Amino acid sequence: MKKATSTDLSELTQLINSAYRGDSSRKGWTTEADLLGGIRTSETSLAETIAQPNTAILLHRDETTDALIGCVYLEQKGDLMYLGMLTVSPEIQAQGIGRKLLQEAETYAHSLGCQAVEMTVISQRAELIAWYERRGFALTGETRPFPMNDPRFGEPKMDLEFVVMRKGLE
Repeated sequence: MKKATSTDLSELTQLINSAYRGDSSRKGWTTEADLLGGIRTSETSLAETIAQPNTAILLHRDETTDALIGCVYLEQKGDLMYLGMLTVSPEIQAQGIGRKLLQEAETYAHSLGCQAVEMTVISQRAELIAWYERRGFALTGETRPFPMNDPRFGEPKMDLEFVVMRKGLE
């Protein structure tokens, strides 16, 4: 698995937006289309993200076609790795790619000396929370506000908040 660079931005933007928003996202189970309007991300936002110190977006490509089919955002915060934007192409979800990305993210975090991986999930996403719980993540009991007036996160169709999940690394 390799880290995203500026040459990946167009393909990366298309993948992420197709998995989270709009009609294309409804082909998979990770859609946020009923919760949020607008786009999930932009090339500009992703360029700023990968330019930041202590951040990486790991890419997962199809072994046969080299097409980008998955990615995950990681940000090191001391001995904690924040994980976000775990994305798999909606046409091929439920084939184990998300699980592989999660394992790669944990391996990457461990290699940098992190003791735990943390993420935030929209509280209304019960099926996604359950998926992470089956992979060893636990709800911490902490909630965080959803950025309601920041178009970089989309246009909320209802009141939203995040729950915080964490998994210790061995």
